Amino acid sequence: MAGQQFQYDDSGNTFFYFLTSFVGLIVIPATYYLWPRDQNAEQLRLKSLRKVHGRCLWYRLRLMKAQQSIIPTLKKAALLFGWAVFLLLAYKVSKLDREYQEYNPYEVLGLDQGASVSEIKKQYRLLSLKFHPDKGGDEDLFMRIAKAHSALTNDESRQNWETYGNPDGPRATSFGIALPAWIVDSKNSMLVCIFPVRFYPPVGTWWYRSIRYSGDQILINTTQLFMHFMYKTPNMNMKRLSMVLTAAFEFDPRSNKEATIRPTDNIQVPQLIRELGNINVKKKEPPFCYPYSLKARVLVMAHLARMEVSDDIEEDQRFVVRKSPALLQEMVNVGCQLTMMANSRGGFHAPRLVSIENCMKLTQMIVQGLQESKSPLLQLPHFEEEHLRYCVSKKYKVRSLQDLVSLKDSDRRSMLRFLGEEKYDEVMAVLASFPSITMDTKLQVLDDEDSNNITAGSIVTVTVTLTRKRMAVREGWRNGGKTKAKVWQNKTKAAKKTKQSKKKKLTKKKPLPLPAAKAKQANGSVVAVAKEDEEDGSDKGSESEEGEGNKDSPSERDEESDKQSDTEQDEIAGDDEEEWEALQQSIQRRERALLETKSKVTHPVYSLYYPEEKHEWWWLYIADRKDQTLVSMPYHVCTLKDTEEVRERERERGCVSNWTQLVT
Repeated sequence: MAGQQFQYDDSGNTFFYFLTSFVGLIVIPATYYLWPRDQNAEQLRLKSLRKVHGRCLWYRLRLMKAQQSIIPTLKKAALLFGWAVFLLLAYKVSKLDREYQEYNPYEVLGLDQGASVSEIKKQYRLLSLKFHPDKGGDEDLFMRIAKAHSALTNDESRQNWETYGNPDGPRATSFGIALPAWIVDSKNSMLVCIFPVRFYPPVGTWWYRSIRYSGDQILINTTQLFMHFMYKTPNMNMKRLSMVLTAAFEFDPRSNKEATIRPTDNIQVPQLIRELGNINVKKKEPPFCYPYSLKARVLVMAHLARMEVSDDIEEDQRFVVRKSPALLQEMVNVGCQLTMMANSRGGFHAPRLVSIENCMKLTQMIVQGLQESKSPLLQLPHFEEEHLRYCVSKKYKVRSLQDLVSLKDSDRRSMLRFLGEEKYDEVMAVLASFPSITMDTKLQVLDDEDSNNITAGSIVTVTVTLTRKRMAVREGWRNGGKTKAKVWQNKTKAAKKTKQSKKKKLTKKKPLPLPAAKAKQANGSVVAVAKEDEEDGSDKGSESEEGEGNKDSPSERDEESDKQSDTEQDEIAGDDEEEWEALQQSIQRRERALLETKSKVTHPVYSLYYPEEKHEWWWLYIADRKDQTLVSMPYHVCTLKDTEEVRERERERGCVSNWTQLVT
């Protein structure tokens, strides 16, 4: 292009500016994200969990990994080397001289900006006497002084300097490239071509991975596989579900390099099949008949049966077990998508509610390493099958963890007499760490004047507040078994008494029954009870009031009616103000929740056989048990530490629904 010149940095000075910026952009974020966290803090955390989680598989693996791993040391060494390079480059840049300076004739003459012509000529004469070559001055400096004098006294030169920054007029545009000239030398062309090629494999790997995986790091082919089988089998039992789960492409070595097929599988997998029994080995339907799917299914079944496997495939079993909860969550998401498609299109068979709930139950079973038919007491340490006969005897009738909590201390110790004092204390510590969840539901029509009046077709906002406490605190087991009403017991009698005692003074349009609230924990026990609207008109009460009113005079009745109307108006105004304040507070809480970023690290789950630390997560959803369908999509609560508020809007269809809650 005419009037333009490209110049490479022969001295390499500007290249150091570029290189310093480039290294800084890499080193600073890498230090923030990759610098190993304080090992002492992690050791203290593990030490605090030792009493409860000391026997868990993930805890023992974490201790071994902390002792053997050299990765933190390598990370620190690499980051320190990067910082050394960055500081060296920064020191080099600080020593570079400034080569390019803006030409200013006033600075050359030593005058202030805007000096008059007489002052310029006077200053030029003084400098000439001092720096003229005939007087022994510097010739180069005198040439600069003469050029500055000419630029400021000649009208054309002065106009060129003011317009273009140069007394001689416009010059060719110069573009500097912050690369040394040797890079574009023909002798080094091969080196320049090879250098960027080193960056192609990581970029290509990232791009290839991004088009194969979804946002939840699940293979897109696996999601399509789940969608096919959930649409094909809307009512999926646990056996079929385990087959679909283990058919995921994450377990196929051709799709995932972490999965492996070993030569010893031909011997060990058939041996496990014979020990497990019926697991649909003769199923010829692809991909259930493929070797990778059969191996993954056998390893999952062996994990649920708590069978010991050989060291050769133990690592493969841990890999399959670690991947399963994320895959089951993807199956829940797929079931929700199919339900939404069925509701919007019609004529489309949505998965049954039991299929989605089986996905959630299978997640719990895999985390606890426990079959569905087994007693939930086997989640506790030191409990074996032969010990259950002490618990289910006619004297104690303990079949769940809640039953064990509700016993008196003396009865509990007598029942668990097969445990020594140390083991008994460990069981009590584990049991005390288990969660106990209470659920408070609130249904409102926010767009209506009377937010509590729910009719068919209304948009109902359901607000659920979950409160988590430790089971020991919630049940108060140290009170000798004299606990208050247990949270898992239905409070039907109390609800009936309250319903009969409460009367409404104001006559309103009778709403439809509100949805029943119910919560379900891992062992299937109910931990929250139904709460319905207590509104009941009484004909007898109205007749008695009318009879008493006949005894009074007409004027007295008019005065009483005026007072009653004023009281009703005051009550209505007060209710409106309270509802408005409550609405504003809920909106503010919701806005704060949107701005806050909560950690998904909640409370560690006690899991004896799960190979990775698992935190308590919950599913919350509205379901129609009668039609076996979802009313609202499951909400995955991943941030419940003490309390959590969840809000959902649904259209009231006149059906009685259930809030159901399942722990992962």
